[in-house]
Amino acid sequence: MQLRDKVAVVTGGAHGIGAALAHGFATEGARTVVIVDLDVAHAEAVAAAVGGIALQADVGVEADIVRVVRETEQRCGCIDLWCSNAGILFIGGVETPNAQWQKIWDVNVMAHVYAARAVLPGMLARGGGYLLHTASAAGLLSQIGSATYSVTKHAVLALAEWLSITHADQGIKVSVLCPQAVRTNMLAGSEDGSVAGVDGVLEPAQVAQSVIAGLADERFLILPHPQVAEYFRRKASDYDRWLGGMRRLQRRFQDNLPRQEP
Repeated sequence: MQLRDKVAVVTGGAHGIGAALAHGFATEGARTVVIVDLDVAHAEAVAAAVGGIALQADVGVEADIVRVVRETEQRCGCIDLWCSNAGILFIGGVETPNAQWQKIWDVNVMAHVYAARAVLPGMLARGGGYLLHTASAAGLLSQIGSATYSVTKHAVLALAEWLSITHADQGIKVSVLCPQAVRTNMLAGSEDGSVAGVDGVLEPAQVAQSVIAGLADERFLILPHPQVAEYFRRKASDYDRWLGGMRRLQRRFQDNLPRQEP
């Protein structure tokens, strides 16, 4: 996919990877970039910088996604690329409260479902469109210290696989972005001395460049940290050995793992 003259929507676009995607798409000549975020003030700042449009929405609410799609189509025309990038993280295991499990499920998984449900009819009618899902390397591997993040990011990967299998022959392209540590608000305070920085911390702009290259090649997996491909191969080839390695990694950083607030 070439971004020139395309209409792209980026959720979670006010900060971090989302803001970097907006800047990168604009640099590549996108006709319009729509920045969607709960934080409308920062979304508007990004929109002003890239000549785009800011829309406030809670991506975990289907009505908000539908409204964003309709408003974008009314103001900009057909949506060529939808980036389901917004995501949240809670620290903790299965004891994590039900309300947090539901919240992260809504934002990290159902937002992707709502987006696909809203944009696919138009894309299918036109015979083409692109869905980009931010899933994290946790979707391929796991997230030490967070059961909720691990589960939801695996679910995003599963949804993306299904969408690609089901709709590729109808012109729908699907990619999944799976970085490890990126210098964003989510990582704040855990860059050094923790599992997050094992393979280095990337800047959001570096991730955006990986995305642009991955979209151009129409690759399903976009891996800004190339090591993730080898970890994924090891997991598939010897699951028990991989689990043992992950346990050793957890023990190595046990004292530095974040704790859930009481």
